[in-house]
Amino acid sequence: MENSLVLIVEDEPEIAQILDAYLVREGYRTVRASDGETALQHHAVLSPDIVLLDVRIPKLDGFAVLARLRHAGDTPVIMVTALAEDIDRLSGLRLGADDYVVKPFNPQEVVARVKAVLRRTNGERQDAVRRFGAIEVDSNAYSAFVNTDGQRIPIQLTLSEFRILAYMIRRPTHAFDRADILDACLPESAALMRTVDTHISNLRRKLEELGQTGFFPAIRGVGYRFADPK
Repeated sequence: MENSLVLIVEDEPEIAQILDAYLVREGYRTVRASDGETALQHHAVLSPDIVLLDVRIPKLDGFAVLARLRHAGDTPVIMVTALAEDIDRLSGLRLGADDYVVKPFNPQEVVARVKAVLRRTNGERQDAVRRFGAIEVDSNAYSAFVNTDGQRIPIQLTLSEFRILAYMIRRPTHAFDRADILDACLPESAALMRTVDTHISNLRRKLEELGQTGFFPAIRGVGYRFADPK
């Protein structure tokens, strides 16, 4: 989390400077914006790791900026406000904010909140997204990709195929027997074990069509692994 880039969106220069100083002292990189439009421009160009977003800022207020950030992706956002009505709206975090702080605040508390949110969101992403070579699987989004030649190409999978891929990529060189795969990935199904062979064959073919060969080798008398040990 050290060296993470924090976008500070604050129109009061003294507050922005104090937050900047405390964050830099803790090893973070920072960039500032004093209005909502500049904040969105910085976010689009710099892809910060987290945003400290004041609610009452010029041009676009913090709630409008948050809505656009959520439409664009899942960058963690901590809202900053001093007004009771804003606190009421934020208390349930219904708008998609990850946390909020209330002015006047202790800058050390803000830094602690930044650390906590980054730790939590980074942990969630690491658990959800698995990569092996050029293959990437996002269990939260139920999506899989091949990253090659600067492109991120979706792998078109059925739900059963996705479940098997997501299950096996977590332990890529482990030998899975067919019963394990069936129990873990198709528990509600009355499928026979040979159905696993069909799904594996389809997965292998779809990866090969995208230039990814050598995956899902069969292990005689056992079942399959995602990839052979190197």
